[in-house]
Amino acid sequence: MKRLSIFICAVTLVLVAANAAPAQMLLPGGSQFNPPPPAPPPPPRIEVPAIPQLDAPPRQTVQSVPQRSFGDRINDCLDEAAAAGVRPSRRAAYSRACANR
Repeated sequence: MKRLSIFICAVTLVLVAANAAPAQMLLPGGSQFNPPPPAPPPPPRIEVPAIPQLDAPPRQTVQSVPQRSFGDRINDCLDEAAAAGVRPSRRAAYSRACANR
């Protein structure tokens, strides 16, 4: 009877130890208190480019040139007036007229 109880205790101990061992194993650098990592982001959408049609009329793209500011145009007109020999008393009127064109 004594051998049987020792055998049963040994088997129980082995089964309990086998179930507890995986719970104690952690990944390197991990903690049991860390939340699980987030799910990976969805894959990017792949869109098929538009295929040009042979019988379609050509598309014209209009690209607008950015307009210079009023202050920049005034400075350019003042420089023009000085280079042309306009008197300083007349440069203000000339630069306003020039910048508003």
